Order: sequence, then C-alpha cells, then structure tokens
Amino acid sequence: MADTPVHAFLDFEKTIAELEGKIEELRHLNDGGDVSIVDEVERLQTRVNRELTQIYSNLTAWQKVQVARHPARPHCLDYVSALVSDFTPLAGDRTYAEDHAIIGGLGRINGQSVVVIGQEKGHDTESRVKHNFGMARPEGYRKAQRLMELADRFGLPVVTLVDTAGAYPGIGAEERGQAEAIARSIEVCLNLRVPIVSLVIGEGGSGGAIAIAVADQVLMMEHAVYSVISPEGCASILWRDGKFATDAANALKLTAQDLLQLGVIDEIVSEPVGAAHRGGDRAIRAAGKAIAEALSDLCGTDGAVLRQNRRKKFLKMGDTAGI
Repeated sequence: MADTPVHAFLDFEKTIAELEGKIEELRHLNDGGDVSIVDEVERLQTRVNRELTQIYSNLTAWQKVQVARHPARPHCLDYVSALVSDFTPLAGDRTYAEDHAIIGGLGRINGQSVVVIGQEKGHDTESRVKHNFGMARPEGYRKAQRLMELADRFGLPVVTLVDTAGAYPGIGAEERGQAEAIARSIEVCLNLRVPIVSLVIGEGGSGGAIAIAVADQVLMMEHAVYSVISPEGCASILWRDGKFATDAANALKLTAQDLLQLGVIDEIVSEPVGAAHRGGDRAIRAAGKAIAEALSDLCGTDGAVLRQNRRKKFLKMGDTAGI
C-alpha cells in the first residue's frame, strides 16, 4: 500500500519502538535456528498490543495531529484502489490545467455507481511532489466542481475523501482565484440534488478541506483531524510562535471526538489498535462499510429534500457548537 515503513515511530511511541526492536532481534535469532524464542516473542507482542491500546485510547489533540499526518497512513488512492471497482479517472478542469492533488472519477462502491473525489498526498518524494502534498490549486477545485456537476446531471451519488493540510497558498494559485474556486466548490456542494458523503481520512485542513466536504453525511476516521487552520498556523497567529502548536491543537477542538460532540461531523469510523498506519486494510474496510451504509440511507431521498436538508445542516452548526 505504501512505500514508507510503518515503523516510523512517533515521539510518544518510544516504548513501542523499544519493544518492537526487541521482537525483531529475537526473530533474527530464531531464523538462525539456534534458539527457540517463540514464547518470548509472543509475550513481547502481547505487551506491544497492551501498550498500543493504552496509548491510543488516551491521545492528546496534538498527538492526534501527528497520527493523522503519519507517512504510512492510507491515502486517497489506497482507499480508491480497495473500495472502488471499475474506477475511471477523469482529469482537467476544462479551463486551465490538470491538478494531481485532487483525484476524481467514476466507479462503483458495492455495485453502486458513484463519482469519487479525493485529495492525494503521495507516499514517497516523487509522488508527493506530483500531488503537491495534497494541496490543491484552483484548477483542482474547478475539476471537483466539474465532476460534482456531472454527478448531478446523471443522478450519481458523490463520495469525497478529505486529506489535505489546506489549499495551496502559492502566488500562482492566488492569481488564478484560489478563494473564488473554494467558495464556488462549497456552493456546488450545497446545490447538489444527489447524495454526497464525505470521509475525512487524515487531515481536514481549512477551506481546502471543506471545499469538498459540505456533505449530507460527514464521516471521520477515529484518529483524523479537521480544523479551520493547522495548529502551527494558529500558534503563529495567536502566540507569534509555532512552539505553541500543542496549545493551539487543544483549543481548536479538531479531533473526531470533539467534532462529533459539536455536531460538525455525523459519525466516527473506528481504526485498528495503533491507528490506520498499523492496519490500513482493516481501516479501509471499516471506512467502506460506513460509506456504503451512508449511501444506502441517502439514496432514494428526493433531490430537493437532500439539498434543503444539507443547507439546514450547515446553517445550524454555529448554534450546535454554541458559538
């Protein structure tokens, strides 16, 4: 699934790193056939599982940010490859260019024809550069608009996969109307007369995320994050110092658990013990089940009702959050 090793340990996983290091050493000894250490490996693996359960059931907001950014975490194309059959990518915004940060096309989920749109970060240096680390330019959002309007025209549900630090802030992107492109994408989402289901699979950063996440059902992976600005960006504005990112993460209420309580999202999709970067296949299967259930609930609802309910849903969020 990813070229990046899963064992890129986060700073709060020091105990896990030490235990798994011992397990690897013992397995090499076992390969030599001199000593049987199966029982010891099983004992250490039990300790690893216990430590993972304890650590991942008590993550802070900043630790969740680190997990959401883990290089071995499944990305958009991993989900598409596993969940979408007969996927046919569609490229270009018919105005300026193709943007590889946003993947889009036609396919089937559990036999249901859908339009899939997602943000791809890439797994290695080459793919990250190609996909611009998941940060879309205006042409990416205009491609998303084109595909959503295509879905609306042919009565196809839309599934979006959110994973971006934010929209690309470069000069060229601003010159080509980045803010307008994001606002227009939100407008298109609100006007759709077909079901739209969105899943935050990693980072949901600012307008770059919500541009494709104004959905009837907003799902979120257990250890994903979703916020109006990155913790580092927030810290640089409020405290003039990025070292306060931890405090910013706590204040932003960006975890799935916080956002479900605030009514910003509708459902949390559970991840395996140790998060999705340790069990990508299981995480993707759980996500696929949640998406299929959401589509089943929404399909068959009148288009005008879908649009009206979607607009009400987002208009009332300020009241729900107590703002």
